[in-house]
Amino acid sequence: MHLTLLFMSFLTFLTKNNKQDKNEGEMPKMKTKSSAKKRFKVTGTGKIKRKHAFKSHILTKKSKKRKLKLTHDTLVHKSDEANIKQQLNLK
Repeated sequence: MHLTLLFMSFLTFLTKNNKQDKNEGEMPKMKTKSSAKKRFKVTGTGKIKRKHAFKSHILTKKSKKRKLKLTHDTLVHKSDEANIKQQLNLK
């Protein structure tokens, strides 16, 4: 009886250690940059959308037309796309 319990506990010890060994050879997952994840969205076609700057404060001196244009989202420029995709862990 006592040997059976020892054997059972030994088996559970082996199975727990085998689970840790599975992940040993793998690389850790890459984390996305939290700041980029909050600022950018990917469209269905793979382009990256962003919001305009200069729309948060000191709005009294800006014209209605200017503020309205700043409200709408726009696409990220081609030259910046690679850096942002790297931060978002996209290919």
